[in-house]
Amino acid sequence: MKRNIAVIGNGHWGKNLLRNFHELKALSSVCDLDEEKLNDCAKKYPEIPLYNNFRAVLDDPEVEAVAIATPAATHYKLASQALLANKDVFVEKPMALSYREGEHLVDLAEKRSRILMVGHILEYHPAIIKLNKMIQEGILGKIQYIYSSRLNLGKFRMEENILWSFAPHDISVMLFLLREMPSEVSAFGGNYLDPDITDVTVTNLNFPSGSKGHIFVSWLHPYKEQKLCVIGDRSMLVFDDTESKNKLLSFNHKIDWIENKPISQRKQAIPISVAKTEPLKLECQHFIECLTSRKTPLTDGHNGLRVLKVLEACQKSLKKNGSPQHIDPFKQ
Repeated sequence: MKRNIAVIGNGHWGKNLLRNFHELKALSSVCDLDEEKLNDCAKKYPEIPLYNNFRAVLDDPEVEAVAIATPAATHYKLASQALLANKDVFVEKPMALSYREGEHLVDLAEKRSRILMVGHILEYHPAIIKLNKMIQEGILGKIQYIYSSRLNLGKFRMEENILWSFAPHDISVMLFLLREMPSEVSAFGGNYLDPDITDVTVTNLNFPSGSKGHIFVSWLHPYKEQKLCVIGDRSMLVFDDTESKNKLLSFNHKIDWIENKPISQRKQAIPISVAKTEPLKLECQHFIECLTSRKTPLTDGHNGLRVLKVLEACQKSLKKNGSPQHIDPFKQ
C-alpha cells in the first residue's frame, strides 16, 4: 500500500529525508518557506508537489503523515498542528524544547490515535543494533561506563544550544543500550561565540545499575568526531561513525593483577561485521511500516519524552554550574 508523506523542511537534513522517502515511493509533497530551496527541490523531483504554506499541507486530504525537519524551535508547533489535523507525525530530534511541550505532543497523539515518531536515528543504526545485541547477550559483561563524543566545527545554532542540538543522539543511544534512566546528571559548559548560547558541554550521568555515562559535545572543535566507547568488565567496544569501513571494533584487553598491581594486557582490535544499510533509510522504512500496521514506533513519543527529561535535568545543572540534578523514576 502506497503511503503519502509530506516532508516539511528541505534544508541540510530535510534533503536526506526527502531523498529516502522518495526512494521508498512514499513522498507525496515537500513544504518549505524558502523559495530557493523549493526551486532546488523542483529540479531534482519535478513530479513532486511543492508548498510554501504548512497549512496547505495539512488541508491536503492526500497527505496522511508529515516528516518534520525544520529548526528545533519549530518542532512543537508544527507537530502539534499536524496532530490536530489528524496527520501522523515523524519529527526530528529533539521532539520539543521542553518536557512539558513533549508531554503535550504525546497526549495529543494518544487522544487522536495518531503515530508520533521521533528521529533518534542511532537506534536504527546497524552498528548500534549489533552493539546492543552483544550487550544483551552478556558478551561485554557488566557495563561499567559509556563515553560518547560528538564534535565538529559548526553547524552553529541560535535557537538551541549545543546540548539540545547534539546531545539528544548520545542520550537516546545510552538509554537504549542500558535500558534504564539515569538517576542523577551533571553538566558543565562554556559560552564562547554568544554569551547566551552554550557551545561546549561535558555531561555526566549516573545510572541505578552503577553504570556511568559521559557525553562530550562541541561545535567549536577543529575536526569531526563521532565516537561511542562502551566499557564492560569482559570486553570493550568502540563505535566510530566517521569510519567508512570498520565502524565497530572490539577490544578484548585484559587487566591482570601481578604483585597487587593492575597490569594491562593489550589485544589487537577486532572488527565487528555490521550491515551497510543507511540508518536513515531503515528509520524511514520503520515509519512507513508503522503507518501501515499502526504499531508503536521504536522511537515513539515516550522515547522522546525520556530524552527530554534527561536534557532538562542537564540544562538545569548547566545553569547551576554543574550542580548534580536528581531524576525521578520515569513513568509513562
